[in-house]
Amino acid sequence: MSIKTVAIIGCGIGRSHIVEGYLPHPDKFKVVAICDLNEERLKTIGDEFGIERRTTSFEELLADDGIDIIDICTPPGIHKEQVIAALAAGKHVICEKPLTGSLASADEIIAAEKTAKGTLMPIFQYRYGDGVEKAKRIIEAGLAGKFYMGSVETFWRRKPEYYAVPWRGKWATELGGVLVTHALHLHDMLFYLAGPATRVFGRVATRVNEIEVEDCASVSLQMQNGAFVSLSCTLGSQNEISRLRLHFENITFESNHEAYAPGQDPWQIIAANDDVRAKIDAVIADWQPVPLRFNTQMLRFHDYLMGKGPLPVTSADARRALELVTAIYQSSDSGADVALPIGPDSPKYAGWRARTK
Repeated sequence: MSIKTVAIIGCGIGRSHIVEGYLPHPDKFKVVAICDLNEERLKTIGDEFGIERRTTSFEELLADDGIDIIDICTPPGIHKEQVIAALAAGKHVICEKPLTGSLASADEIIAAEKTAKGTLMPIFQYRYGDGVEKAKRIIEAGLAGKFYMGSVETFWRRKPEYYAVPWRGKWATELGGVLVTHALHLHDMLFYLAGPATRVFGRVATRVNEIEVEDCASVSLQMQNGAFVSLSCTLGSQNEISRLRLHFENITFESNHEAYAPGQDPWQIIAANDDVRAKIDAVIADWQPVPLRFNTQMLRFHDYLMGKGPLPVTSADARRALELVTAIYQSSDSGADVALPIGPDSPKYAGWRARTK
């Protein structure tokens, strides 16, 4: 059956999945159930979208053979258990970021996925939009040349009222701060365009809010291709900006500065000369619009399920993003450079809160 039935678990960001990801594709998805512990929220979302089935029981939905996809939009601290349970129930699984709270947990999920009937797709919706996808096509066409240097800025604002939600700002339930729940998007976009990092030096601090987790970070990366990239993050900016600026041999790319949709146009694509500009124009001459965020990610997931394309975001992609987080926390604690990849011998493999000696 081409229309896949979906149960949304958690009706906070889950509402955005419905509006942006499922409603634009009625020939591909049907949200048949919603689950939330807040019954008032269940009623509000159910009434808004005409979803009749509303429950507080996650297990009830796992047992329903009529549900194809479990879409997990719950607080991060329970992602691992819910993902593994949904895979064990034979479901396809979509999971909001962060996928989980340690590399050990990520590897447990990856192991569970290998023997599962269904497929896991982590959420990284910022990858999608005309700007970032044009850059991706141009780089993959070989026009950009050697990557020299880059900067990635996540300058957002979160006030005390944001942290009035009980699970936010705590290690046990949010799993981390700006690196885990905010900047993770932009850092994934960097890897999506420029490949992985090999060395990490970072500092983190809590300077903006009275919370357990970090809300400021400064990081230096050496990429696998030899380039240097700086990452800057804060939740104390007076105006919210998400920005990537990547300097290649033949082209400089700069994203728009829209905090929550940096993948959309306009991106600056600055060519070294007229010849490079002409080649860029030729590569994107047949461009077809790429809808933003969840719209395209869900569409491409459906294509994958129908055998029409690759899985748009993989568990390995999610692990790579979490590996960077692990390295930054380890570097900040130890004051030392950290080499990637990170395996079980890392002092933070099993958990980020363990102090590095």
